[in-house]
Amino acid sequence: MQTQEAIILILFLAAAGYIAWRFWKSFDKRNTGGCAKGCGCAEDKAATFKLK
Repeated sequence: MQTQEAIILILFLAAAGYIAWRFWKSFDKRNTGGCAKGCGCAEDKAATFKLK
């Protein structure tokens, strides 16, 4: 029984950590771009567009 509880606790903590990480990334200003993904792809396209 304790093994099952430990597995559930580990899965719960992993899920809570993932949700907290996604929440933090949504407010992180370092990776702001033009798209919702936050990958900075819009900045790359803007830089390429300005060079032409």
